[in-house]
Amino acid sequence: QVQLVESGGGSVQAGGSLRLSCAASGISFSSTCMGWFRQAPGKEREGVARISKMGGTTYYVDGVKGRFTVSRDNAENTVYLQMNSLKPEDTAMYYCAALSRCYPDTFWGADYWGQGTQVTVSS
Repeated sequence: QVQLVESGGGSVQAGGSLRLSCAASGISFSSTCMGWFRQAPGKEREGVARISKMGGTTYYVDGVKGRFTVSRDNAENTVYLQMNSLKPEDTAMYYCAALSRCYPDTFWGADYWGQGTQVTVSS
């Protein structure tokens, strides 16, 4: 049984930071590219960041480049999303996912999803 469990969400003021974690089980984690997604109220879910199997390659959408950092610890089967300089427009439910493919960077299809963790940024 595959499980992806996110944690670390919360409420912060603009300019603050949060670190999200996603613990994976039931998958061959080190063989899986991972992604972080978010969905704001009334909007479609969007891919935010992705990381390759061994963590050597990362990709970010334009709106979070320079502020968010994705990383992983394959020994702990965990992927992280460090979010700095948060803005009110970053407010959303954040999900981690096991990506279906590692390429291309613009492919955001996923096989498995976590339940999400809420991030709220106030101005």
